[in-house]
Amino acid sequence: MRRNLKHATTTIREKRFRAVAELPDWEALRTRGAELKDAALSDLAEQLLTLETAVKRRGGQVHWARDAAEACRIVTDLAASHGAREIIKVKSITSDEIELNAALEKRGIQAIETDLAELIVQLAGDTPSHILVPAIHKNRAEIRDLFRRKLGAELLTDEPKVLAEAARLYLREKFLSTKVAVSGANFAIAESGTVCIVESEGNGRMCLTLPDVLISVMGIEKVLPQWADIAPFMQLLPRSSTAERMNPYTSFWSGVTPGDGPQEFHLVLLDNGRTDVLADEAARQTLRCIRCSACLNVCPVYERAGGHAYGSVYPGPIGAILTPQLLQLEDENANTLPWASSLCGACYDACPVKINIPEILIYLRGQITPHKSHNLENTVESIAMKTAAWIFNEPFRFEGALKLARTGQGPLVQHGAIHALPGLLGGWTSSRNLPPFPAKSFRELWREEGQNDE
Repeated sequence: MRRNLKHATTTIREKRFRAVAELPDWEALRTRGAELKDAALSDLAEQLLTLETAVKRRGGQVHWARDAAEACRIVTDLAASHGAREIIKVKSITSDEIELNAALEKRGIQAIETDLAELIVQLAGDTPSHILVPAIHKNRAEIRDLFRRKLGAELLTDEPKVLAEAARLYLREKFLSTKVAVSGANFAIAESGTVCIVESEGNGRMCLTLPDVLISVMGIEKVLPQWADIAPFMQLLPRSSTAERMNPYTSFWSGVTPGDGPQEFHLVLLDNGRTDVLADEAARQTLRCIRCSACLNVCPVYERAGGHAYGSVYPGPIGAILTPQLLQLEDENANTLPWASSLCGACYDACPVKINIPEILIYLRGQITPHKSHNLENTVESIAMKTAAWIFNEPFRFEGALKLARTGQGPLVQHGAIHALPGLLGGWTSSRNLPPFPAKSFRELWREEGQNDE
């Protein structure tokens, strides 16, 4: 997994650096993108009402979903009302956030992922590990073996062209026979009721034009007031995500047009914790995110840990700040994410809309720590930390503890390292080795050096 991740993220990172270097006004574009998103967020309620009016005026229907359960109910009811047993999907991390596929399955409706990487993950019974490249943790040989098992393509090789053709043959039948499609949205223009999807494979264009019914689930933070606002993002997003000068497929649609494309359009506006993030002035900038994944590709923690380690559909630096906020700092696992960072700042430098992720990480740590401290009162972890504080508070206690540690480590040191610690400490050495305590501490060496100078 680490080999796959390192190869993929390094390749994307280097391509992105070259693509960004072509624009002399890149920093000005980043600033403009941040300003536009902040302006839209500052007047979000009004922009959403304007969007609703414009979508309805163009023949579409708008649904408001307070949380994941409500959004899933709306989508499954719509699909079921058309007798759907299968739906096709455009890649959508928002639909992953609300666990839409599982909700559809409970109603006897199969969701078919049409993005190649999402299809790979779905066929493998896996979960995405990257915002942009969900199957980044798998290599070509693994995908070849998966397609042989699931698609019946026995003679398949691991050439990318051959793998893509196998997926294309499987999906083309679904595109031509499925009547209901579900998508997310990259942006929406309030003044015209226009929704935008950007993608690289063309599968999205098939889903957006061939079915009779299109349902788009959109996070409420994706709205922009007017057409002119989208121009900077059409430069920022492709260069930051796929390192391309422009998106291969950029689709805009407004409501329905008789005889052209889906004849029924539903836009589901999803809150699911976003208004709580909006209300927090210190962390509101999180909602600027345009889901480009640039922060993942430069993050040393993500590169080593992989996306699944975050336990969220939003991995990497953006996931470390977005997930705890969407869950209102209440989920025990999500509350550990703000510490999954070295605070090196590479994510802030890469972000096309200048989200100061390290700043928000520190802020969230400050929000979570008092809550955790209260819950950890008199637990083993709390007692251990209090003991450590007592030892570190006096130099003689610290030096005494070091001597005891040197004396007691003898049986644990094998081949120059400690491979297994006893009891609760074993969690540390379950995935790493611990260097042994040296024969002399820095303080002792310092004192000896001082005596030699005299």
